[in-house]
Amino acid sequence: MQSPEDLAVLVQGINLMWVLLVTFLIFFMHAGFAMLEAGQVRSKNVANQLTKNLLTWSVGVVAFFFVGAGLSSVVGAVTGSGEAAMFATLDGSDPNAWVGWLFGAVFAMTAATIVSGAVAGRAKLRAYVAYTILLAAVIYPVVTGFTWGEGFLFDLGFADFAGGMIVHGMGGIAGLTAAYVIGPRLDRYDDDGSPNVIPGHSLTFAVLGTLVLAFGWYGFNVGTAATVFSVDDGSLALGDFAYVGRVALNTTLGMAAGAIGAAAVSLYKTKKVDTLYVANGLLAGLVGVTTSADLVTWYGGIVSGLLAGAQLPIVFEFVEKRLKIDDVCAVFPVHGSAGILGALVLPFFAVEGFTVNQLITQFIGVGVITLWTVAATGAVFGALKAIGQARVSADHERDGLDSSEHGVDTYPEFGGPEIESGALRTDGGGLPNDGKIKLVTAIIRPDRLREVKTSLAQVGAPSITVTNVSGRGSQPAKTGQWRGEEYTVDLHQKVKIECAVADVPADEVVEAIREAADTGEPGDGKIFVIPVEDACQVRTGVRGTEAV
Repeated sequence: MQSPEDLAVLVQGINLMWVLLVTFLIFFMHAGFAMLEAGQVRSKNVANQLTKNLLTWSVGVVAFFFVGAGLSSVVGAVTGSGEAAMFATLDGSDPNAWVGWLFGAVFAMTAATIVSGAVAGRAKLRAYVAYTILLAAVIYPVVTGFTWGEGFLFDLGFADFAGGMIVHGMGGIAGLTAAYVIGPRLDRYDDDGSPNVIPGHSLTFAVLGTLVLAFGWYGFNVGTAATVFSVDDGSLALGDFAYVGRVALNTTLGMAAGAIGAAAVSLYKTKKVDTLYVANGLLAGLVGVTTSADLVTWYGGIVSGLLAGAQLPIVFEFVEKRLKIDDVCAVFPVHGSAGILGALVLPFFAVEGFTVNQLITQFIGVGVITLWTVAATGAVFGALKAIGQARVSADHERDGLDSSEHGVDTYPEFGGPEIESGALRTDGGGLPNDGKIKLVTAIIRPDRLREVKTSLAQVGAPSITVTNVSGRGSQPAKTGQWRGEEYTVDLHQKVKIECAVADVPADEVVEAIREAADTGEPGDGKIFVIPVEDACQVRTGVRGTEAV
């Protein structure tokens, strides 16, 4: 028979292993956030969004280590019954302190990364990083100090099991505030205030990111049941795992109900089931049940998720059209309003029954967290805006933040040609075209560019000029839908290739382009051959065919 001391060591080891396992699972949620947010921004801003996701963790976790974790305990001690331990994370004598800090850190970074989706496409990187540092060091720790740090909201009895309001609600409110202060993207609204749809570049990324987040969310919710075993009267007993089954069940039911709720409202509003609304609704359902997963009945989990998903299209439309706030990744309806709703619904489905006092306490907690988050976030972004550091210039925004902020191209379609045979010739090699210069201009599908470049190289064509263009011809217009709103796609994305030839037969160039660009479908493009009167090489001043 094992001694109580041996049992205590065994229990501590298993519990630490469990907390570390779910902590790593929560960290993996950042991959989901990166994919989800990158999919909802324009292709010219993808690298910027990914960089923000990387730096959120990197700078935020350091700020939380040195300041945030300790400040949370201090706020709890000053405002309530908590114990201050400002530098507990630096003391290596207690492994529980270090593991507990890491568990808290992944929650803090989840709150921080939510904000990046709201201000995507126009916020300066330095502004976002500065805000992330302050959020991780001060803004979020104050909220956790009031609550999990045993501050005054904790003493009042405010309930939030895994951060539906403390983490997600706070992050969504912060994102909405930041988006309001920084202003909408260029061309998001017309002069009369009516919104324009700006679709993200990859629905695939958005959906896959949603599923990765949902997977990690089991660590978020189920992992908050942090103790597997305990020692009771010298024998093993279940710790928090006594109720972990209810948490897992409510998490799953809330997730499913959220997707169903968003799909139903989308179908009612637009007569179509919008894919992005379903994905966002699944996450909103998770947020809605995160506060109460340990305390409500199974049908309470369903109702919490269903309401959180159903409110999503309604709240997004209100934010977009009434408040005229450009929340790019819908972080407020997904995290903010869903978190608020989940916290307020909790008393109605509590296993131990409804109480008015609990409902009042939930309202107070939601109000305090909202007021603090709005005030702190508004002050930070307001100050950055006042000194001209909150937003990129209009030219940089039009060019895209990938190039202006990072000097990269996420989708480098215009790389060097892949030449399978032959070589580029600058002198042509014959006397076609009646000894004159001709300009071959082709408008083709972007996805055929690589094949066309290879084909031109094989016929020995000179250098080419490639331009991204949009236009319309025989290809019919289409109707698109982005988060429940329809828009007409009558200008199709194309690539224009210009190739000036002298000694290379223009007919060969035309045929090379035609064969490589042909898909057999309407919209393959057109090729034009235009006589050129003269040409001049800038460096040498050579004129005529020799210049080509």
